[in-house]
Amino acid sequence: MTKLVPDFSFEASAHDRGFLRVAGVDEVGRGPLAGPVTAAAVVLTVGNIPSGLNDSKALTARKREALYEVILNCADISIAHASVEEIDELNILRASHLAMERAVAGLTNPPDHLLIDGNMTPRGLTCSSETIIKGDARSVSISAASIIAKITRDRIMVDLAQQFPGYGWETNAGYPSKSHRLALQNLGVTPHHRRSFKPVHNILYQQENVSD
Repeated sequence: MTKLVPDFSFEASAHDRGFLRVAGVDEVGRGPLAGPVTAAAVVLTVGNIPSGLNDSKALTARKREALYEVILNCADISIAHASVEEIDELNILRASHLAMERAVAGLTNPPDHLLIDGNMTPRGLTCSSETIIKGDARSVSISAASIIAKITRDRIMVDLAQQFPGYGWETNAGYPSKSHRLALQNLGVTPHHRRSFKPVHNILYQQENVSD
């Protein structure tokens, strides 16, 4: 199986079609039991594209951090979130799309065309766009967005871990690791847990039955 390596071909194709400002869009945090979902939109400059860009999950933590700083200094970026409350109210898919919509809206200059990771275009995005499955491993702009989103969200979860110790958010970023699930059982549900997610919902349900 050929390993995917992101390149500039999707961006170049869009430029050839007359789109001058092409933004890569990605989100992180659909799977965790706690914390927001975070999205980033990134417009890279032709001739100033950081080397080593890749899907954030394929990079070491040190490499991600280094690229994060480089991207901040050489690209137009926007970061946005959807809150735990919005996730519970809307559902995680719609909330992740909302975060993407907010990230695009936050760019300094509106983009002409979007390269969106995945296979669905958020309904609130009205400009020209295309979806790219495994886009974070195929398009450098989406790779950059994935790195920005992941670092940002990981830092949020490290901060929340200081306020709510014991859940391991500084290492599991809110994902349902064994230690996180055990902490949920032993320590209970925090305001930052997604109540619509089954493991959290089940614990709340158990607590209600015990108190009745």
